Amino acid sequence: MSASTSDVPRPQPLAAVARLVMLALVAVLTLITTRDVGELRWVALLAVAGVPAILAPRHPVVAPVGRFAEVIIIGLATSEVAAAANVRGAIGAGLGASAMLPYLSVPLTVSVLQRRTREATALLAVVATTLVVGGLVTTINGERQITQLGYVAVCAQWLILASLGILAAGTLHQVMQARGDGKPAPYAEATRLLTQLRSVARQLPGATLDPGSISEHLIEELRTVAPTGRTAVLSGSGGGRLVVLAQAGLERVDWETTLDADSAIADAWASQLPQTAARSQARSHPGGDVSALVVPLVAGVRTVGLVILETDSANAYPAPVVARITAFTRPAALRLEAALLFDEVRSLATNEERQRLAREIHDGVAQELVMVGYGIDNALATLPEGAEETAEDLRTLRGEVTRVITELRLSLFELRSEVDRHGGLAAAIAEYARTVGSSGRLRVHLSLDESGARLPAATEAELLRIAQEAITNARKHAGAANLWVTCDIDPPFAQIEVSDDGQGIADQRPDGRYGLAIMAERAERIRGRLEIRPRHPSGTTVAVVLGTSPRRDSVRDSVTASEGE
Repeated sequence: MSASTSDVPRPQPLAAVARLVMLALVAVLTLITTRDVGELRWVALLAVAGVPAILAPRHPVVAPVGRFAEVIIIGLATSEVAAAANVRGAIGAGLGASAMLPYLSVPLTVSVLQRRTREATALLAVVATTLVVGGLVTTINGERQITQLGYVAVCAQWLILASLGILAAGTLHQVMQARGDGKPAPYAEATRLLTQLRSVARQLPGATLDPGSISEHLIEELRTVAPTGRTAVLSGSGGGRLVVLAQAGLERVDWETTLDADSAIADAWASQLPQTAARSQARSHPGGDVSALVVPLVAGVRTVGLVILETDSANAYPAPVVARITAFTRPAALRLEAALLFDEVRSLATNEERQRLAREIHDGVAQELVMVGYGIDNALATLPEGAEETAEDLRTLRGEVTRVITELRLSLFELRSEVDRHGGLAAAIAEYARTVGSSGRLRVHLSLDESGARLPAATEAELLRIAQEAITNARKHAGAANLWVTCDIDPPFAQIEVSDDGQGIADQRPDGRYGLAIMAERAERIRGRLEIRPRHPSGTTVAVVLGTSPRRDSVRDSVTASEGE
């Protein structure tokens, strides 16, 4: 019973009031133009025809029939009222038609608001036909109403205005629907696409959307079809430089990762065509015969990465070999694009959530704790003499509140810390270590060794979080006096070490174990490994290693600093 009751269309008081106002307006205009109360019969007919629209505004049959009846009455009444006004001399030349036509806006507006654009167009066509028929049937002094220029001008004016109103209302409705209309279309579309992405990811070989794994698999395939001594897969990172996703070779390769250099790498990226060269695409190479091939990974119209193959022999990549390699890279480009997009979406969502948490902590708990601290200070200032025991308790409580506020501020700093596109991972870790060391009275020793190449943004973010967790554990749980932070970054290899001279991992508080579990999960996510070992004579070393350490056969820029804070 309740279900059937809820389906019954309910009257709309606002719509009824609007109709009454328009009826009153039309009645007044009719009396002014005709000076005949008898012509109000048309207003009465309009009121009767509008009853279904008031009582059953959403009925699929009754409501449209009522609106069509309204426009027919408007068309007939317009020609009759215009003739009556002309005969009685109130308004001549058929201009009396303007008395009834304002009511045309009512049924047309209702149709458009109910998303019935076709119905509104049909209503407009019906009223136009009725106006023509009425003008042909009605005569004044032996002349047809349709021959009067004033009648035609007024009718054409209102029909044009009504057409523009339908067009404007329909456009406005589409804009409102696109902006949300209670159901945000962009979010609904994003949900649909992410759901599809999840389903597809589960069906992929190995159920992976990791750019590094896809790149390594591509390298393994290419090494079976072409001679390669050194191979790498690079992708864009913004800022006119590339990042190394994966590489294979017996010796360290310092690839040219800038796109403004004079190299086959830059040419392949810009032209989206394979490029061959007789010189190495590395910044440093001992010389001799070299064949290099750079194949762009193009998905649609966008270059998402590059594959570099090199071997120490001349003319190793003729056209047939390039064709075979290109056949492998075409499907790989789509897989890599999907993985990179997934990484970007995940990174954006993570960063947004971290910023949201930081704002909530800053505006909520942190501010409240500050107020609690002020309250304790006021209580201390107003204590009577002789209440030393109470004063000591309040001072202890004030110290604890100050400690918690400091912890919150460090947590906010950690949440807001990001790897700057231009500064690099080592700089971000160093800044965090200095800040934490200063607040925890730790002497910080930094050793930073970072090449010009960059790791993927998602990988750098995870390594930063691992380093932050290790530094925080050392400050909070180890009781250390010194902190050593070592960054060795040579993409795709990276090693971050955090050591302290504290009490050691075995004696740390239990809540520190949760942080270790988080670090292990982050390391696994980027296909790295977490190493935890004791430091002699005391303390703990936490290291995260990504990839295999390359041979150091070239000199790189490095900065080593020791800072006491």
